[in-house]
Amino acid sequence: MFAEIVLVLIGLAILLVAGDFLVRGAVGLAAALGVPALIVSLTIVAFGTSAPELVVTVQSVLSGNDGIAIGNIIGSNIANVFLVLGLPAIIYPISTHVIGLRRHMVFMLMATAAFAGVAYTAGHIDSKIGGALFAGILVYVAYMWVRASIGKSTDPVLDEVEEYQSATGLNTRTIFFLFVGLIGLPVGAQLLVTNGALLAYVMGVREEVIGLTIIAFGTSLPELATVIAAALHKKSDVAIGGIIGSNIFNILAVGGAAGLAGTASFDSGSLRIDIPVMIAASVILGAYVLTRRDIGRLTGLFMLGAYAGFIIALAALAGAI
Repeated sequence: MFAEIVLVLIGLAILLVAGDFLVRGAVGLAAALGVPALIVSLTIVAFGTSAPELVVTVQSVLSGNDGIAIGNIIGSNIANVFLVLGLPAIIYPISTHVIGLRRHMVFMLMATAAFAGVAYTAGHIDSKIGGALFAGILVYVAYMWVRASIGKSTDPVLDEVEEYQSATGLNTRTIFFLFVGLIGLPVGAQLLVTNGALLAYVMGVREEVIGLTIIAFGTSLPELATVIAAALHKKSDVAIGGIIGSNIFNILAVGGAAGLAGTASFDSGSLRIDIPVMIAASVILGAYVLTRRDIGRLTGLFMLGAYAGFIIALAALAGAI
């Protein structure tokens, strides 16, 4: 079991580095080709920052480990709310008074409802459902495109592109970033999925548990580091748009890709525990954003407690404690 854990962690590390390098390389290539910053924001950065989750999910479905794919989607969305926003809120309250944030929150709630509806009615994501979900992300991107093109206010979900502005121009550095990203993502995903499935078998737990915990936590680390850094500088409000956007992409783009790659089924544990917790996390965040209430330290403690309770419940049900 120790070997599988080490290989899973190595796979995660490769994925995170490769995903970041791929985005930086693609942004540099786009800049060299004269692609407008708006297009870079809406496509390369938006999709590229979800590349680790997307590649892991597709690899999981193709290899018959669709439990990891489903667990990764659900677990990432839970971690993004309860952990990635909860921990920084303890450091410094997160303001929800961000222009344009509420409309993205509404879209996230709609995406979450659609995903839950699919889980409880169809019980799986196939090519038709996957196509519909992926169409949803195209509509979402098109909506942001229209608003940004007509000169509406700065969009909180598009601010993430500024982090990659230094990676511009077609040079050796850009080519290196692209090479490492394109090679590293499938290698990391293969290590992660194969050994994650073996780890689930050795531990005697369902594959979803590995996706919900180790993989979801690992792929949420970049967002966690970003938001903590923002909180330390008392600017944590700038990161909340990225978290909401990430959850939307997880459901529509990553979930859609899962269906287009094959068929991913929801097991009874996902229907009883995982999805209700994801819905609860979305509703709690939605309540704060839609009413424009700051996420303060007490709420942050509650979110962290909820995340810890969720992980403990998974461990208890799996017989790990």
